[in-house]
Amino acid sequence: MTEIIGVRFKSGGKQYYFDPRGQQVSPGQGVIIETSRGLEYGECAQGNTMVEDEEVVQPLRPMVRIATDRDLETVEKNHEKEKRAFTICQEKIAAHGLDMKLVEVEYNFEGNKILFFFTSEGRVDFRALVKDLASVFHARIELRQIGVRDEAKMLGGLGICGRPLCCASFLEEFQPVSIKMAKTQNLSLNPTKISGTCGRLMCCLKYEQEAYEDAVHRMPKNESFVETPEGAGNVCQVDLLRETVKVRLEGAPETPKCFHNCELRVIRNGKGKRPEDYVAPPMEELAKLRKVTPVEESRTLTNHIDAALAELAAGEEGAHGESRRSRSRRRKSGGEQQPQAHREEARPAQKAQNRPPKGEAKPRPESRPKAQEGGRPAPDKPAAEGAQAGEKKKPRRRYHRRPRGDKPQNPNPQ
Repeated sequence: MTEIIGVRFKSGGKQYYFDPRGQQVSPGQGVIIETSRGLEYGECAQGNTMVEDEEVVQPLRPMVRIATDRDLETVEKNHEKEKRAFTICQEKIAAHGLDMKLVEVEYNFEGNKILFFFTSEGRVDFRALVKDLASVFHARIELRQIGVRDEAKMLGGLGICGRPLCCASFLEEFQPVSIKMAKTQNLSLNPTKISGTCGRLMCCLKYEQEAYEDAVHRMPKNESFVETPEGAGNVCQVDLLRETVKVRLEGAPETPKCFHNCELRVIRNGKGKRPEDYVAPPMEELAKLRKVTPVEESRTLTNHIDAALAELAAGEEGAHGESRRSRSRRRKSGGEQQPQAHREEARPAQKAQNRPPKGEAKPRPESRPKAQEGGRPAPDKPAAEGAQAGEKKKPRRRYHRRPRGDKPQNPNPQ
């Protein structure tokens, strides 16, 4: 096993492995690394990790030290020098009349070497330019011609999706992209729609290519002769993402119908004539191809509200029933509830007190006075009134509420 750390020298650049020499490094820390170009400053992207010896390209270059405050100041000064060198180099390019576009200037950590990155459509003779730059900066000068993809990776930007460019964010290496990928994914072949900021085909065409290739092998091709739950017909359109196809049925070719891939039975894949010995199966057998999806109960807001109201009503009913039972218990016990033992002792005594002596009739409760018209109780009348002999009591007149709009039968009641 070998202990390594992962280091990136640029944001979104490739990750390189180095030997930490027993020092513990955490991701995000700055480190000074010994490279083929000399000492370089980088940022740790992966902490101390043990890997197999076969996974590491020997020999591993060592890490010199963890970056100090003085090293960070040196890096900041180099960035300021890069801006000045960029302006001077552009002036020299214009003076020599060279057909080249300067992209970026990079100082090494020690400051004794400067790299100039440029793009150009063809070969450029920049020997005179190198001499002028060396006389100005008194350092080793190196000019590198890069492609448009590398230019987009260095400069960064936003893609047509609105997100930062993949090459400047997380792509370590460029993957080969071809126009065949756009054809497989049924994309428009308009160059402005499938090209990135760099002018080349978008790198994201590579991301889903394997999924599309797998779907192509499972789905029927256009003009295939298939059997569906509603009859046989020819495929006229294929949707690889939804895995659905549109079929022109022999019985109704004017209105294509959409079916899922699992509902089809391919008789002939691709263009060609209909099989001469083909006999259409009965519709009962074709109906078995239909995809059956389980129906779930719809949970709507109304159902939730009804269930909540039912639970609330049940809770209130239970509370009212409990309160009624408690009131009846208090009424029977004569007020506040007493302990069970005291209640049992009090019951025989109360029965004995309330029981009338033998031979006496149990007194009747006094009748409530009858109410007059208007809801007030009638005054007490002496027993002599209305009790005269031979006098009959007049029957009490009863009034019934009549509905509105009806005329009274007797307009002059007595």
